[in-house]
Amino acid sequence: MTVEIKEVQSRKGLRKFIRFPHSLYKNNPYWVPALDFDEVNTLDPKKNPAFEYCETHYWLAYRDNQIVGRIAGIINHHAVDKWNQKYVRFGWIDFVDDIEVSRALLNKVESWAKEKEMLAVHGPLGFTDLDREGMLVEGFDELGTLATNYNHPYYPLHLQQLGYAKDIDWVEYEISVPNPPNETIERMAKISLRRNNLKLIHFNTKKELLKHAKALFNLLEEEYKHLYGVAPLTEKQIEAYIDQYLGFVKPSYVPIVVNENNEMVAFGIVMNSLSIALQRSSGMVFPFGFIHLIKALWKNDRADLYLVAVKSEYQGKGVNAIVMNHINHMLLKHKVRVVESNPELETNTDVQSQWKFFDTRQHKRRTCFIKTL
Repeated sequence: MTVEIKEVQSRKGLRKFIRFPHSLYKNNPYWVPALDFDEVNTLDPKKNPAFEYCETHYWLAYRDNQIVGRIAGIINHHAVDKWNQKYVRFGWIDFVDDIEVSRALLNKVESWAKEKEMLAVHGPLGFTDLDREGMLVEGFDELGTLATNYNHPYYPLHLQQLGYAKDIDWVEYEISVPNPPNETIERMAKISLRRNNLKLIHFNTKKELLKHAKALFNLLEEEYKHLYGVAPLTEKQIEAYIDQYLGFVKPSYVPIVVNENNEMVAFGIVMNSLSIALQRSSGMVFPFGFIHLIKALWKNDRADLYLVAVKSEYQGKGVNAIVMNHINHMLLKHKVRVVESNPELETNTDVQSQWKFFDTRQHKRRTCFIKTL
């Protein structure tokens, strides 16, 4: 039967768009659903400040009146201007194992891109670098995380068949928490604090942490600006991400390093893993999903590393060791055994070099695909 592509144009349609993966991955032990309310906040033009400079369409694929696929097309004008690349992004891509379905979905995005006089389509990418990005190409039998996409092994095969090629990869590591903490990292942290006249700050309450939230995201913006696909955030977006990233995290899991002028020079964000809790709650907070989420946030033997940044002039001076050493101590205090690094660009050798001090395994890889038009 013919594949029919319909644009999402209502809240009911958006709900179907968000929930489609739940049927596609039913009983899959590795897929981790996104939080429904996070998806709504990201995809609803009334809730996501990125729509101030992004153009977006969402499409669903139907066969015999059944949804068999979905895709989002996004033009991030800040990214187009910054990188001088007239590219359309695709994201939120899911489909059954039928090349006609994946072809119909991607053809729709490509047709729109041509209408907008764009030169290429690439993805999976979100509105910004802080959304989920990349298509899994290795690690299909590894548990996903809240911060990452999961997909069936046939996805990249379909894209390659449809003329898409690798643009860049992200790799991920599973890290065993050293017990006791790594002596070299601990020594480097102490030396760096003394030699650079720095101070480590950690927090007991969310209120204390939030006082530093703007400075944290300003540092993130500055130090991530050279990475693949990163575009400037607006003040409204920063406010939204403060709620999204710092709303769940334990304050003690966000170490901040400041210099003698009390300026932030480094930070890290870690959060207990919500993977199993999200599977049990099906991505829903209510009516009972919050019970699983709260338990996971406070008692867990797994955690996810979300963001780490060090100010440029302090890089290579052992400052990263200060952040990692504090995180190590906090994880041991809360009986965490394993940490997921989450995606880091394969070209980011500075980040990957720090894992030589730990027992790690590189267990996942994901790709951003591109097709010129």
